[in-house]
Amino acid sequence: MKMILRWFAGGDDSVSLKQIKQIPGVSGICTMLSDIPVGEVWPLERLMALKEEVNSAGLELEVIESVNIHEDIKKGLPTRDRYIDNYIKTIENLSKIGVKCLCYNFMPVMDWMRSELAYPLSDGSTALAYDHEEILKMNPADIADGILSNSKGYYMPGWEPERMGQMGEDIKFYQSMSTEDYWNNMKYFLDAVIPYAEKYDVKMAIHPDDPPFSVFGLPKVINSAENMRKFLSLNTSKYNGLTLCTGSLGADLNNDIPAIVREFAAQGRIHFAHIRNIKHSEDKVFTESAHPSQCGDLDMYEIVKAFYDNGFDGYIRPDHGRMIWDEQARPGYGLYDRALGATYLLGLWEAIEKSKK
Repeated sequence: MKMILRWFAGGDDSVSLKQIKQIPGVSGICTMLSDIPVGEVWPLERLMALKEEVNSAGLELEVIESVNIHEDIKKGLPTRDRYIDNYIKTIENLSKIGVKCLCYNFMPVMDWMRSELAYPLSDGSTALAYDHEEILKMNPADIADGILSNSKGYYMPGWEPERMGQMGEDIKFYQSMSTEDYWNNMKYFLDAVIPYAEKYDVKMAIHPDDPPFSVFGLPKVINSAENMRKFLSLNTSKYNGLTLCTGSLGADLNNDIPAIVREFAAQGRIHFAHIRNIKHSEDKVFTESAHPSQCGDLDMYEIVKAFYDNGFDGYIRPDHGRMIWDEQARPGYGLYDRALGATYLLGLWEAIEKSKK
């Protein structure tokens, strides 16, 4: 297992590589080239320069999060083949700099959604929050404006301004698409891409839908153990795997996260894990919380134990954090609370590991 942290390249992060290097037990980062338009090839020279920057800080770059999938692929349009070809070329280029795992998602239109980016918690910190009824009262364009205007000037992955102008039309398109057609479009992508992932030794790791229930009639398919079984059956290669996000899946109170981890880790189909905690006030209303079990709904000990007991040897990141100690940073991606989360998770891992000896 390797503990890593997400970092945003190109001067678009309040957290430095030097600071990440100082977090005990963190060996590397995952990142992306956020300025490359969705669907275009990531240039090898840019990737080589990125690798050099990360390695020069004493960190590894073995995970990319994310190479976004063009909407034409998700929609199943005739133009999808050109974008799939570009995706394959990007995978080849990533392999040339030593990337071993590619986290991506197949969520339509919006990669994630929250009703607030700085919800005040009782301890004085702030965190991302979600209220389903409040979301449904909003116009999608207003949600986008709210997220972009409250990002503190940072790029917000999945909410690229150039995608937002098309959002209304895209939502209407997906509302008329059957769930089965969406599964078929996903399979088409996997069958085209996975042979090259095998060839270039880059494991594909899909991220669950966030939130895991439908919003504005959009299809949500990577949201439960049953649907993840179906997804993995679309292409049975070990290179077709999961990014197991405990917070995204945990937003549905029906999901048994330790059981889900045990099932898919034992199959060797979890390549990357985002481990964070959340706290519900009611169904479909939650805030992101500090990582320890006592702070949220999820039993982090049982989750980490499920990973360890079932031979997980991939990558873990502590995922989102609260804003604490007056830090000013990209919502969810400050230094302090994620550093606390990383050390907490590493402590759990060490305790479980030593208890087995």
